[in-house]
Amino acid sequence: MRKSASWMTIWDDRILEYIEENGSASPSELDKSGYFQVSRSQVSRRLRRLKEKGMLQHLGNGVYVITPIGEDYLEGDLDAEELNGENGGEGTASA
Repeated sequence: MRKSASWMTIWDDRILEYIEENGSASPSELDKSGYFQVSRSQVSRRLRRLKEKGMLQHLGNGVYVITPIGEDYLEGDLDAEELNGENGGEGTASA
């Protein structure tokens, strides 16, 4: 079972799942997919937040891919509450 963090929303899981399944995504692609019932600007904010926490990598031109941290979270191997600061991948554990 996944261990989400207090900073996460239900859309974060959906975004990560979509990107894992499709290889990459941009805010406009996610908006057009029909899977998200929030605005494109809200999706963009969530993408940036997931990038800050190390779950996504921004490739440029609005395209994001999932990182090993994001994959670990989706597999239930990572407690997202342990991600702290920008690029949470390097300094993940707060203990």
